[in-house]
Amino acid sequence: MTQLKTIFAGLSLRNPVIVSSSSLTNSAEKNKKLELAGAGAIVLKSVFEEQIMMQAHHMATYDSPEAGDYLSTYVRSHAINEYISLIQETKRLCTIPVIASINCFSSSEWTDFARTMEEAGADALELNILSLQTNTDYQCGSFEQRHIDILSNIKKHVSIPVIMKLGANFTNPIALVHQLYANGAAAVVLFNRFYQPDIDINTKKYSAGEVFSSPAELSNGLRWTAIASAQVPQIDYAISGGVHNGEAVIKAILAGASAVEVCSAIYQQGNGIIEDMTRELSEWMKKHGYETISEFKSEMNALSTGESNPFERTQFMKYFSSRD
Repeated sequence: MTQLKTIFAGLSLRNPVIVSSSSLTNSAEKNKKLELAGAGAIVLKSVFEEQIMMQAHHMATYDSPEAGDYLSTYVRSHAINEYISLIQETKRLCTIPVIASINCFSSSEWTDFARTMEEAGADALELNILSLQTNTDYQCGSFEQRHIDILSNIKKHVSIPVIMKLGANFTNPIALVHQLYANGAAAVVLFNRFYQPDIDINTKKYSAGEVFSSPAELSNGLRWTAIASAQVPQIDYAISGGVHNGEAVIKAILAGASAVEVCSAIYQQGNGIIEDMTRELSEWMKKHGYETISEFKSEMNALSTGESNPFERTQFMKYFSSRD
């Protein structure tokens, strides 16, 4: 009898499939349907610090400073109150873990909000600090330090698990993961996905590139999860990006992940893909004689590779030399 239960960030999940933060999870009714479809947990649609700050700044441009300050405060309060209602309503309807999500870039704005999320019933908090560093005077390491500072500041005010969702734009994610663990992170998600820009050559205007991830994107998450889970095994991992079927879930667990975050596959194939994934996982476990997730988790991370580590070397020459 296979058991699909897993522990991620200290939370007990009935299976490893987490629905990631998106418009899929922006209402309690949608979240209930995802639970009924078999999701192991839900990450609520993120509240964006940058968006709130831009709206507040726009309000603050009124001729009257007092009116600007009032409207700026209103924008923030309204956004926060809406999000608290989303947490409370989702917790009322759902029994699976509900993870709140903040997309932020500063450490000063969100400590009180994080505490309010916890009080509203969120089971954990996922932090997304997604930003491109492009200034010529950028100080190496400052972006990594911002992650640590934001995490440390929020950890002083909440007792629920804090999950860090990282972008894929770090020279050495392993060093950052180690520091995040040392500063109290319960789990790390690899990786968040940047907005994909494109150029329309007919209109010569900027446009959006591919919105959804592709299965090919899974390999980057596999690489870094396999290395990180070998070097920093004390923290939990989830893979996000490229998880489109049950096979990808199996690969993620073999590489060292406790869970996966799924978004694009649900948009493209509907909520039923969740059951397809868990069924494929269960059938594979039966075929290979596994009864629990823990029996094969990390079985193929970097510790299993010996001296020849396929995760840490480029293999273009090997690949092309084997082809006609």
